[in-house]
Amino acid sequence: MSQVSDDRLDPGLLRLIGVTLLGGIMGILDSTMVTVAADTLADEFDTSLSAISWATTGYLLALTVTIPITSWAVGRFGVRRLWLFGLVLFLVGSLASALAWNVGSLVVFRVVQGVGAGVVDPLVLVILARAAGPSRAGRVMGMMGVVLSLGPVLGPVLGGVMLESMGWRSMFYINLPIGIVAVLLALRVIPAGPPAARGSGPRLDVVGALLMAPGFAAILLALTQAGEHARFATPSVLIPLILGVALLVGYVLHALRIRRTEPLIDIRLFSSRSFAASVTVQGLVGLATFAVLFALPLYYQVLHGHGARAAGLLVAPLGLGSALAMPLAGRLSDRLGARNLVRGGAVVAALASVGLTRIGADSGEVWSVLAAFAVGLGLGGVGAPTMGSLYRTLPPEKVPQGSSVVYNLNQLGGALGVASIALILAAVGSGAAGGSTGFDGFRSAYWFVFAVTLVILAAAPLLPGRPEAPTAAGPAAADAPADASSADGSAMARK
Repeated sequence: MSQVSDDRLDPGLLRLIGVTLLGGIMGILDSTMVTVAADTLADEFDTSLSAISWATTGYLLALTVTIPITSWAVGRFGVRRLWLFGLVLFLVGSLASALAWNVGSLVVFRVVQGVGAGVVDPLVLVILARAAGPSRAGRVMGMMGVVLSLGPVLGPVLGGVMLESMGWRSMFYINLPIGIVAVLLALRVIPAGPPAARGSGPRLDVVGALLMAPGFAAILLALTQAGEHARFATPSVLIPLILGVALLVGYVLHALRIRRTEPLIDIRLFSSRSFAASVTVQGLVGLATFAVLFALPLYYQVLHGHGARAAGLLVAPLGLGSALAMPLAGRLSDRLGARNLVRGGAVVAALASVGLTRIGADSGEVWSVLAAFAVGLGLGGVGAPTMGSLYRTLPPEKVPQGSSVVYNLNQLGGALGVASIALILAAVGSGAAGGSTGFDGFRSAYWFVFAVTLVILAAAPLLPGRPEAPTAAGPAAADAPADASSADGSAMARK
């Protein structure tokens, strides 16, 4: 009977989930919302589109650099103080961006925003994982997945509406009322944690930070440049890519030798099959999602002649399908485990991707909308169980590190998805024209998404199966830290 009570999403936990997602939604929307204003901003500041693109690139790079530091800062300063700091910094960056007077000031203030988002975004995972505990991890991650799924889709749509109705500055001003409410509610709902946890903790691994954070950022920059220019064999891509790989290899060697301080990310986490499979599958979900998000609007614009707003609305079913699947799949994963659910989701996404390859310029939009909705259902059926399995088996003290890895790999996966589709379309020669050549380019892009879903399907057997009952005699060693996390999470939710 007590187990049933522990499994419920009690009002305290639901309040915590709501407040946390309210704070996290701003960064998720802002990462894509500003992209639709590129032309307007270029005219406003009398500059080039390539210069304006740094307002988005700078934001993403700052976010990527900050995330690994956040995983360390959780143990040093505590979740609540760090969460409030990140929210306030994001709001300061939003206000300053709205008041920007030239492209240089806009880029600088967007970097401030990105640092704030780099604190807040991974803390969403940390707070919810600790509060849920292993028995409710799937359900809570499924609820979080609704926001993660709809954010990239609704961001450009919301940005376009605000741009046309209230001007580009409104895209930053909108964060202020949301953020202020999020701060006030966080003061009441987010638990402060034990006093000792806020002032103590491991020393910062400075060498590791100087290797890993720029390494991730350099690779993200390379992939972003590859996507923007639809070319890979160019210095603007190869130089940061080689530098990023070298820095990350250096970090791995450093982390395996370090003794006096704790590394930012414990490389030995990857020796766990469940952890390695979970973060890899989650990265592949990000890759497939952003590949479709990039290809579909171009398909509607190039082959159907729709404008940017109509194309954005026609892509919304992708996010809607994922948002509908994630809560159900997450809830089921708490009882059934991730393995079979991920298999099923990967099969649905694979079949839907094949369906997209059969759609051409003469096909009605209803068929591509249904196929995109099915892709979202399938990827949503993969994402929530995978996240639940990760936090169900991760030791509680490693939750911040695991969240950092998941978020960075998802970022890199998304950038790789966009770059891959851009390269495929350029190689096949879709250009800006319709006809059979254009259709061949999009067909190749959807076959690429199909290939990614096959890799997910192949990785599914490596994920955990049905969770073991906590009352069973002699639980597996992997369950022990999870139980500790459950106790910590229950206490956190009660507070």
